[in-house]
Amino acid sequence: MQTIKGPGIFLAQFMGDKEPFNSLDGICKWAASIGFKAIQIPTWEKRLIDLKLAAESKTYCDELKGKINSYGLQISELSTHLQGQLVAVHPAYDTMFDAFAPAEVHGNSKARTGWAIEQVKNAAKASQHLQLNAHATFSGSLLWHTFHPWPQRPPGLVDEGFTELAKRWMPILNYFDECGVDVCYEIHPGEDLFDGITFEMFLEKVNNHTRACLLYDPSHFVLQQLNYLDYIDIYHQRIKAFHVKDAEFNATGRQGTFGGYQSWLNRAGRYRSPGDGQVDFKSIFSKLTQYAFNGWAVMEWECCIKHPEDGAREGAKFINDHIIRVTDKAFDDFAGIKTDTDLNKKILGIQ
Repeated sequence: MQTIKGPGIFLAQFMGDKEPFNSLDGICKWAASIGFKAIQIPTWEKRLIDLKLAAESKTYCDELKGKINSYGLQISELSTHLQGQLVAVHPAYDTMFDAFAPAEVHGNSKARTGWAIEQVKNAAKASQHLQLNAHATFSGSLLWHTFHPWPQRPPGLVDEGFTELAKRWMPILNYFDECGVDVCYEIHPGEDLFDGITFEMFLEKVNNHTRACLLYDPSHFVLQQLNYLDYIDIYHQRIKAFHVKDAEFNATGRQGTFGGYQSWLNRAGRYRSPGDGQVDFKSIFSKLTQYAFNGWAVMEWECCIKHPEDGAREGAKFINDHIIRVTDKAFDDFAGIKTDTDLNKKILGIQ
């Protein structure tokens, strides 16, 4: 067993134009003041990290880490969710996803893909320089527009899609392996890796690559009505990162899983602050601890009701209260005796 590290916080949803959320120093001071011990850094946020420089310079990374450590914080992981998304984009989404990339590659999907791959590889080297062993990202998607097919998918379409996805990710996975870092795909609707089966299909295509791992976020499974506890039992050996994000699913006679094109507030399935939704975090922390999860419990805030600062303050305490300090003794040790082979044989009736 292993005591989970935490609490950490993913900074993506908290960055803004006002203090303390507009600078690394400000947000570190704020996060530490409300009880967080680590930050997960979105690498597209240039106010937090210069990703290209971090990939090139260990000195820069040492200085960055030193600054963060000065606030009593560590870096849990780097994130390339936006760049990972752009590794594979179906043309139907080109216009919307161009917003994730710099203007010079807008309207040029090939150039945008190349930029995204370079970004993710830079994050691998930066993670190595920062002595991190896990990295959070998305897989991207070529097939999502066919997830509920009508008309029917042509035979071989899914296999071709996963073959291409693996072709794009295999060199990236190999580079992460050279850097000693796991690629933790957040299993998420909108990605081609959105549940257990799709992850297995991808894993087969990348020859069960040891660096192809998982970021576990139960909120996405509540919205899909997937058994998120069973998921841990099945995939625990691949789970290397963990988002503490809550959700609820309240189906009605008017809408269900697909949400009727409504806002998050009005969907049957919606994200909530930790403790405000339906996720059984007590069982999740127990299972991850049992399976010796060796990473950080990182809060991701996406609640459609609660103010983010309240969610963060409550979230730090919520995670801290759920972390299980593992025992170093068995409850019945007091009744134990030393190993005695002759006694054991006598008890078994074989002596």
